Amino acid sequence: MHKLETIADHIRKSFDLRTAARDQALTQARQLTRACSLAIRAVHRDDLETMQAQLLEARALAETLRTALANHPDLFHAGYTQDALKEFVEANVTCALIKSQPLPTPEELSVEPATYLNGLAEVVGELRRRTLDILRHGYSTEAERLLGIMDEIYSILVTMDYPDAITNGLRRQTDLARGIIEKTRGDITFSLRGGHLEQAIGRLLNQMGSDPAQGPDGAETIPTMDEDD
Repeated sequence: MHKLETIADHIRKSFDLRTAARDQALTQARQLTRACSLAIRAVHRDDLETMQAQLLEARALAETLRTALANHPDLFHAGYTQDALKEFVEANVTCALIKSQPLPTPEELSVEPATYLNGLAEVVGELRRRTLDILRHGYSTEAERLLGIMDEIYSILVTMDYPDAITNGLRRQTDLARGIIEKTRGDITFSLRGGHLEQAIGRLLNQMGSDPAQGPDGAETIPTMDEDD
């Protein structure tokens, strides 16, 4: 029985180490998620200085998280860890695409392929948000550019026809992305047609304003007749 107590002591020490690593990882994951959210918010506000600072902080937190869990691969692949790294992918890719910068690769971000793809899927929602902000001021070719990127992302995601156990639920994210893209396409089409209508009305008003048969206020003028007539 003395040997059993020794075994139990070893198990307790192992559990203590894993619990401490898990608690630390949870804290770092929350910090990483927050930094990524602030980076995305900054890019939507065109605050490049804050965006860059938050991306640098996020990269440092992601590296710390990976290092701290190097001896605990099960914790590294746990849901909360990979979710935070997915946010890391989303922030970096979103900022790069909005600012027309090169697309970061999974190797550059040091993330698992499935985590990268799930983060990429969530980028579609942020690009829609950016597109709607643009369309508030009228149709723009920048909105068309972002829609084109969204289409490219979806065309890649839809080819990843693998079990969810391999892709960590990518199929559902892909379906959501498709719906977001179709809504965005409709919004851009509506805005474009509205712009064309405004231009047509403007041309019509200009023609009416230059018509000699109309007065300065656009009302039709009536010719006067001499008393002899």
